[in-house]
Amino acid sequence: MSAGTVLLVGTVLFAAACSTGGTGLRDGGPARTETVARSSPPTGTAATGTAAPGHSPATGTASPLKKIDPVALLKADPKVSTEVKRDLKPCTGNEYPVDVSYGKVTGNTAVDIVVNVLSCADALGRGSYVYRADGGKYENVFSDEQPPVYAEIDRGDLVVNKPVYGKSDALAYPSGEDVITYRWNGEKFTEQDRVHTEYSNVVDGGSQPAPAITKN
Repeated sequence: MSAGTVLLVGTVLFAAACSTGGTGLRDGGPARTETVARSSPPTGTAATGTAAPGHSPATGTASPLKKIDPVALLKADPKVSTEVKRDLKPCTGNEYPVDVSYGKVTGNTAVDIVVNVLSCADALGRGSYVYRADGGKYENVFSDEQPPVYAEIDRGDLVVNKPVYGKSDALAYPSGEDVITYRWNGEKFTEQDRVHTEYSNVVDGGSQPAPAITKN
């Protein structure tokens, strides 16, 4: 085969790969449509993803997420305890010990907001809250103020993690952990699953056996 023939074949294969029906350079797969929990909402991008250079933008895109002030939201919420509000102060400068996640967890068309309040000294969860958009306002539809507690969005469910400490446990070594899964039933969150894990007390040398897990 001559050099000119090789060049022609390579050009044809490259053109076929770049066609919209092929599986080559332009085939980037379907646009991302799942909602990802994150500490701050994306700005200037749609919820279904941003098209890569050379691709057509995704259709049916949603509006950018609206960023909220979690501290103001907590302080204005009558369901948040007086103790949590009193201790809700900056750790350094204007940095409050608050984590915020945005995602779909109540089946609402608008994005839900999960807020975790931590302690400045040890970053343990003081309280977890879920806010659901309702007519331009946010309604508190879930609260857990029994520390330590931390709530996350996991594939459309609300998952609450609660380390369990014994009297002599060091902060870094809890005796166990409860992981509770909640699901929205159209009106409120109901418990779907609870897993309790008991950790080994063998630390700083020596192997730890597999944790004992109790599932209700």
